[in-house]
Amino acid sequence: MSYSMGDLKKGLKIEIDGIPYKIVEYQHVKPGKGPAFVRVKIKSFIDGKVLEKTFHAGDKCETPNLEEKEMQYLYDDGEFCQFMDTETYEQIAISDEEVGDNKKWMLDGTMVNVLFHNGRAIGIEIPQVVELKIIETAPDFRGDTQGSNKKPATLETGAVVQIPFHILEGEVIRVDTVRGEYIEKANK
Repeated sequence: MSYSMGDLKKGLKIEIDGIPYKIVEYQHVKPGKGPAFVRVKIKSFIDGKVLEKTFHAGDKCETPNLEEKEMQYLYDDGEFCQFMDTETYEQIAISDEEVGDNKKWMLDGTMVNVLFHNGRAIGIEIPQVVELKIIETAPDFRGDTQGSNKKPATLETGAVVQIPFHILEGEVIRVDTVRGEYIEKANK
């Protein structure tokens, strides 16, 4: 299926020159003179680069052959992250480069969505909120329970987030993986 200028909208997945993109910004422009056009910012699923592109009436782009499959993160072998389909037990390797910053939020056994383009794994999507244990942080400062001051904490995956002073080593916290921020103490 192909899309024309009128079909484009924010969030739509399109393919241009064999590369899958997601529209992250959309603007319909009607200049005083001449025909209307659409200006979009598109983000590549392959390398994460954001490009600006203009579509005019008659321009077409294709629907990418994308498939998402839930898989379990097994381990990192130093070059590749290994994932397993929990239904077929088939394993795939995705390069550390393609996994990117998502790796700092994944523990062995974490369920993630692996994105495939034409049958090739091109990236992963992790849950927006994860629960991780604090393995290293400064001790509590007496009396600072509601202060706006924060201290760095190293989590069991190696990620570092800013947490309130009253949170201690060994506690489990909920973290927003999109913003890389502490949300709250987990109830465990």
